[in-house]
Amino acid sequence: MKIGNYDVVSIETGRFRLDGGAMFGTIPKVLWENQIPADQSNRIEMALRTLLIRGNGRTILVDTGMGDKWDDKQKGMYHLNNETYTLENSLQAEGLTPDDITDVILTHLHFDHAGGATKIKNGEIIPAFPNATYYIQKANLDWARNPNERERASYLAVNFEPLFQQNKLVLVDGETEILPGIRAIVSNGHTIGMQCIQVEGDGESLVYCADLIPTSAHIPVPWIMGYDIQPMLMLEEKKKLLNQAVEANWTLFFEHDPAISACKVIAGKKYAEKGDVIRI
Repeated sequence: MKIGNYDVVSIETGRFRLDGGAMFGTIPKVLWENQIPADQSNRIEMALRTLLIRGNGRTILVDTGMGDKWDDKQKGMYHLNNETYTLENSLQAEGLTPDDITDVILTHLHFDHAGGATKIKNGEIIPAFPNATYYIQKANLDWARNPNERERASYLAVNFEPLFQQNKLVLVDGETEILPGIRAIVSNGHTIGMQCIQVEGDGESLVYCADLIPTSAHIPVPWIMGYDIQPMLMLEEKKKLLNQAVEANWTLFFEHDPAISACKVIAGKKYAEKGDVIRI
């Protein structure tokens, strides 16, 4: 997909599973299971989808998946599956190696978004993209270093402290242009200081929704996750984004949807409904 000076491509890094009830909060299983079926452990399959952006002399990744710093017990708990996709082999399919990445924009530092930002080499944890500058909201880094009890297991220091220690992190403060044509949309409903990423140019706009709208099934406003720390704020943030997406014909990109990478939305009885499915 071409947006302004950039070519954008969906990059699969693997699959994992989380509890369906947690992913859909108060929505009854009889409704959400029609959208994404659950396994015998009530877990739903979820993608770990990143966005590759190339243009203006830069090669950019938005988020990094879960990475490979997991032991067998942890892999089993999350049903982490890299048999078909890894970040490295998906980059290789695009003619790239981790050394080619110039910038990594992290939406937030939960393990399923920032786990691939670092790797283990010779027993040491180092940046996975040695030539890249990493970007994160300052508020999210502060929160990750002192999370509440609910989120403590999601913020793992091994995924971000090595970046800070090696001066790889650029701290973003609020809604601003991170790189030319790429700007942050701040959301605090899921966690403090998450940034959705908007790529825009030549009248086109794509928004990487991160966990504001993790799958296409979460487009209806009340369909929010049990993981969201401020659910009422989350509802307002979704309404605002969906209004803008409908009015300006934005493309929404879904990090965790197992089948649909992106779509446009239209106004409907449920406030916003899926429109055209877009393969990126």
